[in-house]
Amino acid sequence: MYKSFFKRVLDFCISFTVLVLISPLFLMLIVFLAIANQGKPFFVQRRPGKNEKIFSIVKFKTMNDKKDDQGNLLPDKDRITKVGAFVRKTSLDEIPQLLNVLKGEMSLIGPRPLIIEYLPIYNSTQKKRHNVRPGITGWAQVNGRNSITWKKKFEYDVWYVEHLSFLVDLKIIGLTLQKVIQKKDVNLSEELTSEYFNGNN
Repeated sequence: MYKSFFKRVLDFCISFTVLVLISPLFLMLIVFLAIANQGKPFFVQRRPGKNEKIFSIVKFKTMNDKKDDQGNLLPDKDRITKVGAFVRKTSLDEIPQLLNVLKGEMSLIGPRPLIIEYLPIYNSTQKKRHNVRPGITGWAQVNGRNSITWKKKFEYDVWYVEHLSFLVDLKIIGLTLQKVIQKKDVNLSEELTSEYFNGNN
C-alpha cells in the first residue's frame, strides 16, 4: 500500500509544502543564477524515469556556457560560477526537482535519474532501477555517492527497489539531512565527478 499509494501522496504533500515555505529563497536563487548565467537560471535535461519513460529534469544551473576558441565548452571546473559553487555545496541546486516530484515524474526518494545514453548498456539487473520513480536522493547517495563504483551504485539502487518501504525512506531522509548539514558527499553532481559508465565499470 505504501509503495503503490501513500509514497506518492507523501511526495506530493511534502514537496508542495517545502516549495511554499522556501519560495522566497527559490525566487532569490533564480535571480542570482539568472545574473550569473546570462539569464539562464535552470539546467534542463532529458532523463529516463519510471519504466524508462523520458522526462525533463530541472535543476538550478551552476555552470555557465563559456567555450574555447574552437567552440567547445570549457571543462566543468572552469565553468562553475561563484554562486553556482555555493548552490552545489549546499545542495540547493536540487530544489527545482521538487517540481518534477509534484508532476509525478520523480519521487523524493529513489535511484538518481541518469543520462539517457546509459539505457542501452544496462544489464537486466541494473534495469530494475527503473521499476520505481527516480529520486532526488536515494540509498546510493547516502552510502557513498561519488566515492563508490558504478557497480556498487547499481547494487544499492536495486537493493532499494527490492526493499522499498516507509521505514527505508525515512532512514534515507534522515541520512540525507545529516550529510547536507555536515556538507559531506553532497557538493558535486554525479555528472561532474563520476567517470562515464560504459557497462563494464
